[in-house]
Amino acid sequence: MKEKTLYVVIAGCGAVGGRIAGHLSSMGHSVVVIDRDEKAFNNLPWEYSGFKIRGDVAEIENLKMAKLKNADAFLALTDDDNTNFMVTQVAKKIYNVPMVLARVNDPSNLKLFEEAGVLVVSPVILTVQFILSFFLGEDAERKRKV
Repeated sequence: MKEKTLYVVIAGCGAVGGRIAGHLSSMGHSVVVIDRDEKAFNNLPWEYSGFKIRGDVAEIENLKMAKLKNADAFLALTDDDNTNFMVTQVAKKIYNVPMVLARVNDPSNLKLFEEAGVLVVSPVILTVQFILSFFLGEDAERKRKV
C-alpha cells in the first residue's frame, strides 16, 4: 500500500529547513520552502524537486503563493521564535493546516507554543539531553528532567 503524498510548506531554509525539505522531497512529498535570503536555498540538496519562494514568511502574500491553504503540514524552522510563533498561528487558525510544527530556539518559549497547540522541537533541549545521556547513560537521563 502506497503512503499518501503530503504537501508540506517549510518556513526557513537554513541548515535544518534545507535538509528536511530535501529528505521530504526525495521521499516523494510535494514541498515548498520560503526564505527571505536567496543564499539560504543553497542549503537544499541538488536533487530537491520542490518549489522555492524568496520572501518574508510573515507576509501573507508569500503564504498564499505557497498555497498554505492546501498544506497537510507546515514547519516553522526559522531562527526567530517570534516569527515561528506568529506563522504557526496563521497556519493553524487561518489556514487550518492539520500538522503544524515549530523550531523553538529559546526553551523558555516552549510552554507558549505548546499551549497554542503547536508541536515543538528545541535544538537546545535536544542537545542538552544528548550530552547528559552521554555522561549519565540512558537510564539516568530518563529519570532526570531537563
